[in-house]
Amino acid sequence: MQYLQKIRVLCFLTFLSLFLGIAQDKNSGPIIADYGQVWKIAHQDYTLDTTKTFKAVFDIMTSPDDLNQVNPSIETAARFLNMHGQNGIPLEQLKVALVVHNKASKDVITSKAYQKKYGTENPNEALLKALMAANAEIIFCGQSSVSRGFPKEDLIDGVQLSLSAMTALIQLQDDNYRLIKF
Repeated sequence: MQYLQKIRVLCFLTFLSLFLGIAQDKNSGPIIADYGQVWKIAHQDYTLDTTKTFKAVFDIMTSPDDLNQVNPSIETAARFLNMHGQNGIPLEQLKVALVVHNKASKDVITSKAYQKKYGTENPNEALLKALMAANAEIIFCGQSSVSRGFPKEDLIDGVQLSLSAMTALIQLQDDNYRLIKF
């Protein structure tokens, strides 16, 4: 009987420790202060190489239907920067590019152009400016620019217009950027 009680207490303590580990807070920063919250992962088995330079290209082609919602695919780049920054990788070792096209095309235009077209400010503008301030490249598909009616003069300052998303993705991968698509 005492043995069963010890097992129950042990199970309860195990459950409690798991619950407390899951109930931790997500945090943004240190690279992108207002976006890209991530969980702290204690006791990692797969060791992070803090001497490595991480080069990631994000293929951004979807966008929420809600015109006032930040695009979570764009925020993934902020999460990438913050999680590595929180774990000892300096910004100089983090190379990030976002290739934007298709339905996400609207997300790279200024709030003035967005307001004119949709009647509200672009919820992604501050995030994109924060990413560019952290040296991320924002590359917009020229084919989407023309086909979706978002000319270069409507783009947020610093957004680069390319021939196509396909071309930019190939060139970046040829430069050893790893494709991240989700």
